[in-house]
Amino acid sequence: MLRALLFDFNGVLIDDEPLHLRLLSRILVEEGLPLPADPLRRFTGLDDRTCFRWALEAAGRPSDPFLLTRWVARKGAYYQDAIGSTGYPLFAATLRLVDEAGDQGLTLGVVTGALRAEVEGALTEAGRRDRFKVVVSAEDCERGKPDPKPYLTGLERLNAVEPLPTRLFHPHEVVAVEDTPAGVASAHAAGLGVVAVSHTLPSAELSAADHVVEDVDELSVATLRGWYR
Repeated sequence: MLRALLFDFNGVLIDDEPLHLRLLSRILVEEGLPLPADPLRRFTGLDDRTCFRWALEAAGRPSDPFLLTRWVARKGAYYQDAIGSTGYPLFAATLRLVDEAGDQGLTLGVVTGALRAEVEGALTEAGRRDRFKVVVSAEDCERGKPDPKPYLTGLERLNAVEPLPTRLFHPHEVVAVEDTPAGVASAHAAGLGVVAVSHTLPSAELSAADHVVEDVDELSVATLRGWYR
């Protein structure tokens, strides 16, 4: 029985994947590092630290954790500057699903490689922060997607929400909504069901998910409950 939904953030709740790729590329250029041949497929779904670590290793340079921390913070500042002039480009269809799911008693959370400030800012601006009982961000996990740790952490926090649930959330009662192969792999490795939306990548690249839709508009609580009885 479906009891909870855990949403990815970038590419699922907010249409900012192109912005993140531009900012990642900007820092790599500033630091004299080569760009991958296909940044979209190389970086989408990975947290900033993992992306920068890959770029350093690809260039034969040591992966200094202090350097990575500075670059992540710099990219976060660039992101806030960009969002400050435009606002957060949230997907209206995903917000509709969030409202419907919350109204029908599902427990909601966010599991993402984005920085917490970005998630909190977007949800607050959208007036939906109180809909989400759990937020797992880049700061919460040393290992990001596709490692299962982010979704395992999300599941642990669902079971620690105050007031405590009357019975534990089991993985088969929780569904992740994702948009990248790394996210699909992470959620599946944690034992969760996974629905993928092809907001960012073609449907064929998300075929490992249980179900793939072109847009969140195709999803409803009734549809999800039909898939996950």
